[in-house]
Amino acid sequence: MTAHLVAPGRRGAHHDLAAAVRAAAPGDTVLVAPGRYTEALRLERAVTLRPEAGPGSVELAPPGPEPALTVGAADCSVYGFTIAGDEPSRVLVSIVDNGGLVLEDVRVRGGRVEAKGSAALILAGGTIEGAKGAALHLVGPARAEASDVRIGAGAGIVLAGDAQFAATRLGLHATDGSAIRVRGTARLSLTDCRIDRAGRSGLLLEDAATALAEQSSIVAAGSAAVQVNGAARVRLTECRITGPGASGLVVADDAELVAEDCTVRDAGANALLVTGTARAQLTGCHLVGSAYGAVHGAGSARLKLERCRVLRGAEHGVHADDRADVELTGCDLAELAMSGVHTSGSARLSARDCRVDGADIGLQLASAEAATVSNCTVNRPARVGFEVTGAGAATLAEVAVRDAGAAGIVVDSPAEVRIDGATVTGGGGSGLVVWTGGRPVVSGLRVHGVAKNGLYVADDAGGSFAEFRITEPGFTAVHVGERSTATFDERPDVGGAVPLPKTAGASVSGEQPPAEPEPADESLEDLLGELGVLVGLERVKRDVHTLVKLMQTVRLRQEAGLPAPPLSRHLVFAGNPGTGKTTVARLYGRLLRALGLLRRGHLVEVDRSALVGEYVGHTGPKTAAAVTRALGGVLFIDEAYSLVPRFGDDFGHEAIATLVKMMEDHRDDVVVIVAGYPDEMTRFVGANPGLASRFTRTLQFDDYDTPQLVRIVEHQAGEHRYELTEAATEGLAGYFDALPRGEGFGNGRLARQVFQELTERQAQRVAELDGAGPDDLVLLLPEDLPSMRSDRAPVR
Repeated sequence: MTAHLVAPGRRGAHHDLAAAVRAAAPGDTVLVAPGRYTEALRLERAVTLRPEAGPGSVELAPPGPEPALTVGAADCSVYGFTIAGDEPSRVLVSIVDNGGLVLEDVRVRGGRVEAKGSAALILAGGTIEGAKGAALHLVGPARAEASDVRIGAGAGIVLAGDAQFAATRLGLHATDGSAIRVRGTARLSLTDCRIDRAGRSGLLLEDAATALAEQSSIVAAGSAAVQVNGAARVRLTECRITGPGASGLVVADDAELVAEDCTVRDAGANALLVTGTARAQLTGCHLVGSAYGAVHGAGSARLKLERCRVLRGAEHGVHADDRADVELTGCDLAELAMSGVHTSGSARLSARDCRVDGADIGLQLASAEAATVSNCTVNRPARVGFEVTGAGAATLAEVAVRDAGAAGIVVDSPAEVRIDGATVTGGGGSGLVVWTGGRPVVSGLRVHGVAKNGLYVADDAGGSFAEFRITEPGFTAVHVGERSTATFDERPDVGGAVPLPKTAGASVSGEQPPAEPEPADESLEDLLGELGVLVGLERVKRDVHTLVKLMQTVRLRQEAGLPAPPLSRHLVFAGNPGTGKTTVARLYGRLLRALGLLRRGHLVEVDRSALVGEYVGHTGPKTAAAVTRALGGVLFIDEAYSLVPRFGDDFGHEAIATLVKMMEDHRDDVVVIVAGYPDEMTRFVGANPGLASRFTRTLQFDDYDTPQLVRIVEHQAGEHRYELTEAATEGLAGYFDALPRGEGFGNGRLARQVFQELTERQAQRVAELDGAGPDDLVLLLPEDLPSMRSDRAPVR
């Protein structure tokens, strides 16, 4: 093997690279002196190019549109060069059919590397930057390997045909489009690679392409981190996906994804979205912090999740819609704003050995197809543990609910529902609720310590009940409504049941209860007195007194047979958080009942999530149900302006249209109060002519000043048998004076929180005293005041 020197001006050396290459025999090395060489070099025999003075000292640039380097022979190598172009879409390095090239510590700038046909390419170290279209373009049956290479500041990698590419410790950074796009029947393998800030997808697979990624990461992709379309297949092992602009994993068409021990964090949409006839199987994966539902299956997709954890989702943990088929085994779902698992459309569900912690509803089965749930536990749902509302058959076997905000299990469907072994412990409502039309077959029910009935069977509901035990319910153990067809194969065990009057519900034998009792009569004077003792709100109190006088006149005219003057009872409450809007709304309903203008005067409080559905046809029924619950009383919609989004369309407009219609249909039997920030409420009322004509009166709730905030704390202290010393009261006033009063200031809510912090700090102080006396347990001192922190968040 011979070394050939390229050094323009040096005696005995070649003046250009082409001359040295022509002179070289297969296996020879060409040494190149430092400098910039403008040539279109072709390698037609196996040679090696090296810089004489080390990496970075030689730059090769093409004189025209042709590549700077074209390789048509096998076993060629280039070390330490910079290959530069001035047209980013141009091919700078081309390996053609039967060519083979090793690029080691080579920097390619302002163009791309391309391998076609049966070419072979090895990249070791080095960079490819500033390309357009594709920094590295492989067209099958080309083969390429890369290790410790960095690609970025432009285009990424495109594989087409039946190309193959394997990379280790590859880095792709700030690509304009998708970082890696794999098409045709191409195959990709990534090990310990990182894709950072792709303009679109981090990894895009199409057609019948396949990919394997191990111990790799995709960070801050502009759209989906991994998008799998067509009939493509991908397997991910120990990969990390963080902060994609859209969904983390998207599987569509007839594609397939398998992921093991992977993490998807802070997705801008779903962590996993599967549509069409695609399949996805996740094992041991963590899906954390999705902006939409963490897992969403639609179309005829099939999803299988085993030993996965779903945490902190803004919507559902798992949502199966259309004809999706979802299987969950050993999964944990926690801190979810909506349901842990939700089925709709004609989706099918199988869930076993799963746990849901801290969702709104644990498992919500609203599909027209079957669902099977076994050995699953729901802890602390805000509302319901298991809810069956769909037309599909459902089986719950050996399930458990602990401390539900409302009911443990709700059956609100005439479908075939079977409950074989269920335990409900604690909670703010009943253990098992069967609504009108429900006919479940229940055996092995165990209910303990619920706030209401152990078993509640509504009017016109039924079912068969066997082998159940109810202990320590707050209401009658079993309530059976009118016209119920419920049957019991034996007298249930209701040990420890609280004896209540018959108005609390019928006995197990089917004795019918009387209608729900009406609220106790209250005098108008007492209610106005209750309003008067509220701290602050002077303008609101005057407005309410004026409304009461107007309504008294309306009632007198009606009793005299005279037509009533036009008067809308619906109100806008405009004010910042914590200014007493809910308290006054509750009093307003009771005042209207005392005036004989409402049947019950109760308050139903809702927000956007209770009115707006997630899919077409869901919002109208949800809004109608909320209004129906409020009939005879007041519907209070907090932050009502959120029903009118500032950008785009959603189902909020449908909720408003339904609300307006029902207000007209039940204009004499419901009062609606909408509440929120003053400016936002003006925008809300103006969003729909029906709203503007019905909400003609606004009550302005002013922020509390410092003396009023101090009075609220003093009132809280008196209720709980505490006393503030004079010094503590002065310090408290100074504390409130120093707090910033911007948007979101907590007002009365903040005052209550301050009182709680006072008592906590007092408790810590007293615990450290030796022989604390009665006065020590009562007095609140200046040192018990909370410290002023600049980071104190506003109370909402």
